[in-house]
Amino acid sequence: QAPLVESGGGLVQPGGSLRLSCVVSGFTVDGHTIGWFRQAPGKEREGVACVSSIDGWTYYANSVQDRFTISRDDAKNTLYLQMNMLKPEDTATYYCAAVLHPLYSGSYYLSAAGNGMDYWGKGTLVIVSS
Repeated sequence: QAPLVESGGGLVQPGGSLRLSCVVSGFTVDGHTIGWFRQAPGKEREGVACVSSIDGWTYYANSVQDRFTISRDDAKNTLYLQMNMLKPEDTATYYCAAVLHPLYSGSYYLSAAGNGMDYWGKGTLVIVSS
């Protein structure tokens, strides 16, 4: 079974909401640095949100601050990304990624667009369009 499996993407109108899920297998979502990253067509991958196991903080990209919320359900071993007030520029494939033994704070992995993460899901597509 793949260690990270995303779901929840789809087509949504501007201003709408979606919740992405990432089911984790083989390790616990708690206690590891894990986050969401995205890649829009023709653009480089970028960090969206990350839960940092080193310092216990949650980090967000400036572009999604106050609109997106990352959370986890330890009982379900699942990571979520609640996305509100979606904009066309949020259109992208969203990936869940994790690093089991992080060397840096989650802010580093966010700003590095996930470079250094150990595991990646296959992604789920989000399209924001009217």
